Amino acid sequence: MSGGQTGADRAALDFALAHGISHGGWCPRGRLAEDGALERCYELRETPGQEYPQRTEWNVRDSDGTVIFSIAPELTGGSRLTAELAAELKKPCLHLSRLRDGVNAGARLREFVSRHDIRVLNVAGPRASNEPAVPRFVIETLEELFKVTRARSREWNRYV
Repeated sequence: MSGGQTGADRAALDFALAHGISHGGWCPRGRLAEDGALERCYELRETPGQEYPQRTEWNVRDSDGTVIFSIAPELTGGSRLTAELAAELKKPCLHLSRLRDGVNAGARLREFVSRHDIRVLNVAGPRASNEPAVPRFVIETLEELFKVTRARSREWNRYV
């Protein structure tokens, strides 16, 4: 599950679509994202309002746990809000930073999902305009988690 924003959110949704994994989540009314309205291939429900924080809260609320991907070791903006909401709602949350976790990210995520018996994972992180390398980090980590190989398509190649 994710909110569909460019960057970490969208990479997770594209990964799910490419590998036949069910997906969902909440997005702001009007399917807002920094690059325009989200395509209908993403099976997201719209919140009543257009505010990003409501979408963020509902995705944390409706998942079993949240992973926040980032390149930088410190969370900022909406990613920091996601971690704060997870703590407030007493939901498990894991922050994976490429600079800090790198090659161990897949193993850390696998252990987190197992330890908390997560069936619905909320994927969050910075938008592409803030951290352009985060989508690739998300894809590589999810490939490791699910033990799958990279899908072959023109759309998918934008992440590699």
